[in-house]
Amino acid sequence: MEEKIYKTISGSGALNIAVGVVVLVTGIVSGTLLIIGGAKLLAGRSKILF
Repeated sequence: MEEKIYKTISGSGALNIAVGVVVLVTGIVSGTLLIIGGAKLLAGRSKILF
């Protein structure tokens, strides 16, 4: 009985770590893309007319 519980908890912990790594990488990539996009807008702000 205790071995089943241990295996279930271990699987859940591994899944949580995997999901955390995916979320971390996604956040870093999206943040980098947002910074690059903002830099391009700042670089071309003299060409933007309203």
